[in-house]
Amino acid sequence: MKLALRPMMQLFFKVRVTGAELIPPDGPVILASNHQAFCDSLFIPLVVKRRVTYVAKAEYFKDWKTRWFFRAIGQIPMERGGGEASKRSLGAALELLEAGGALGIYPEGTRSPDERLHRGRTGVARLIIAARCPVVPVGVRGTRAVQPIGSRILRPFKVVEVAFGEPIDFCERYGDSLDDPLVLRQITDDLMYEIKELSGQEYVDRYVSRRRDDDEMSDAVAGERRSAA
Repeated sequence: MKLALRPMMQLFFKVRVTGAELIPPDGPVILASNHQAFCDSLFIPLVVKRRVTYVAKAEYFKDWKTRWFFRAIGQIPMERGGGEASKRSLGAALELLEAGGALGIYPEGTRSPDERLHRGRTGVARLIIAARCPVVPVGVRGTRAVQPIGSRILRPFKVVEVAFGEPIDFCERYGDSLDDPLVLRQITDDLMYEIKELSGQEYVDRYVSRRRDDDEMSDAVAGERRSAA
C-alpha cells in the first residue's frame, strides 16, 4: 500500500512533515492524533516508516464495500458502544502493542464535526497504562480541505501538514498513581493539550457525539456554509 500510494500522494498533495524522526524506530508505541477527515488514516501512515495499525470503527467491518479493505490492511475493529465489545477491541489493540507494534488512535473517538479539537476519551490512557508504552502526539492540518464533511473524494493540490511531538512516558510521569481512576482523565487531558499545540486547533471541553457520522452531519455542514458566507 505504501509503495503504491506514497508516490501518488506526493504528486497530488503537498505534504509537510515535522518530527517524524521522534517516532521510536521499534518497540510498542501509540500515535495519538486529532481527527478531521477519514484521509487522516492515509496521510499519517504514509509518512511513518513503521507499519501503523489503526483502531477503526466496527461499522467499516460490517459493510461489504469496506470490510475487505480494512481486513486486508490489518486494522482493528472498535466497538464504540462500551461494554464487553469495547473491551475486546481494546484487548486486540493491547496485543498489538505487547507484540511491539505501532498503534494509531484518535482520542476524540470519531471525526470532529467542526474545526475544533474535542475532549479525549480515556481508552487511550487505559492502553498507555496497560502496555506501559510511550505515546507520540500527532497534529494534522489540512485534511479537512482535502476531504470535507460528507465527501468521499479527495480534493487534490491541497497542503497537508503532519507534526509529530516528543514521545511521552506517562507511566514514568505518574508512577505510583497509575491505579487512581482520576489519572486516566489527567493523562488524556495532558495528551489532548499536546495534540492541540501541534494542530493549532481551538479546544472544546466536551465529547464529540458518536451518534452522528460525518456523512450525516447536515447541521454541521450547514453551519460551516453559513460561517463561510
